[in-house]
Amino acid sequence: MAHLTTASLTVGELAVNCWFLVNEDRKEALVFDPGDEAERIRSYAEQKGWKIAGILLTHGHADHMGGAEELKRLTEAEIYALAEEEPLLKNGKTNLSVFIMRRVITMEADEYVRDGQELTLSGIRLKVLRTPGHTPGGCCFYCEEAGCVFAGDTLFQGSVGRSDFPGGSMSELVRSVKEKLFPLPDDTKVYPGHGEETTIAFEKQYNPFVS
Repeated sequence: MAHLTTASLTVGELAVNCWFLVNEDRKEALVFDPGDEAERIRSYAEQKGWKIAGILLTHGHADHMGGAEELKRLTEAEIYALAEEEPLLKNGKTNLSVFIMRRVITMEADEYVRDGQELTLSGIRLKVLRTPGHTPGGCCFYCEEAGCVFAGDTLFQGSVGRSDFPGGSMSELVRSVKEKLFPLPDDTKVYPGHGEETTIAFEKQYNPFVS
């Protein structure tokens, strides 16, 4: 079994959690939601002795994907996103880049993944969970081995993501959390796109939006 560790950096004006999931045996890291400051993300990994081997996007809003293409250029790591998010990634208005970054950012993933797909990257197994509601193609990445889920803006500590952006739906978001995340083991750590980490057990009991 691989020795897996996690770490995070807070990046960009909107304080996005950029997460690392690291296979310490290989010194290879997967990066989730590099929203900005690609050079800082690469430098941090370099200081730790990690090679960035994959870039995974939980959704296509600019504060989460704004640094992805630059990080790919710096590291040659491929970018993964849910297939349903492709239109958002390609639209500078609905992906909010014109508002957040004050410039148009459009991009393509190298691989578009689907709900339920199992990925093995750098010896790390991930399951893709489609969780629409914040965006139409939002998803979470679950790593059973590390006992964690990278939740983007689907689930926060005591809250859920906004649903008032284009393509958002609160009823869909609540259904996503209940049907895709709450069935995970209670002790699963939830690594959200903003704010503090939490657990599935805590959110089941105390989250006012979904409990």
